[in-house]
Amino acid sequence: MSLGDEREASGGYGGTGQTRTRLPESGGDAYGGARRGGRSSSRSLVTVVGVVVLLIAAIAFANRGGDDSGSAGGDENQPKSSPTAATGTRPVDGKAAGIPGGFAQDEQGAGSAAANYSVVLGSAEMFNTARRHEIVSTVYAPDVATGRQADLDRAYSSEEFLANIGLSKEGTAPAGQTFVSRVIPVGTKVTSFSASAATVEVWYTSLFGLSGNGSTNPVSESWYTTTYQLKWVNDWKVTDFQQKDGPVPVGRDQRASTADDMTKAVEEYGGFTYAR
Repeated sequence: MSLGDEREASGGYGGTGQTRTRLPESGGDAYGGARRGGRSSSRSLVTVVGVVVLLIAAIAFANRGGDDSGSAGGDENQPKSSPTAATGTRPVDGKAAGIPGGFAQDEQGAGSAAANYSVVLGSAEMFNTARRHEIVSTVYAPDVATGRQADLDRAYSSEEFLANIGLSKEGTAPAGQTFVSRVIPVGTKVTSFSASAATVEVWYTSLFGLSGNGSTNPVSESWYTTTYQLKWVNDWKVTDFQQKDGPVPVGRDQRASTADDMTKAVEEYGGFTYAR
């Protein structure tokens, strides 16, 4: 999977406008001269071996509940539900290996499972062997977990892959730098569902790179949609997935944060349990 190729300035919707990122004033390139190119080859390696950093989205498929008094009444052409409205169902309480579990055996539960599993599968924890084994055995269906684990171990132990993203052969960041691999869910869509199987599309943005002075791979964002196949094995579990780029929004003309600001944000802001 490609977690972010170098972006060129290009026309926006309909060829109007440009996407720009303003770098910090204290020098031309982000993080003291590092350039954003050169990561696509390492991430292509992950694709080749079937290791997509599974990044998932917040849940956006459900019927809208509650009061409709804020909308004009009497128009039969008005939508009866919103794909992003909350249903009022509380997030799951259960956890296994620190990962949310105990999802409902319905469409909402399938989408919530996909969102939560993708976040942990796309996290920096996947670069730690022991933690990776815990994650894979928890989120994958038992009949595919062993094979997936072997593929992931081969990929994450590749010294070439790790070196290309700036990590040591143990999967650790250089001294004074912080490795960032984080998923921010945007929405999900259930495209097929039964009591025993579901297909869920997840749209998300991801952050990936090294924050800290001297980083050669500064943290950048990418956008993807991943389609997950899930099956019910006393809970929703992943069996397979396919990923594609986008949809990618037009970028704002914002100044890129400094290395210190990015590191501080990553350390201070935690993640969420996703449910509707």
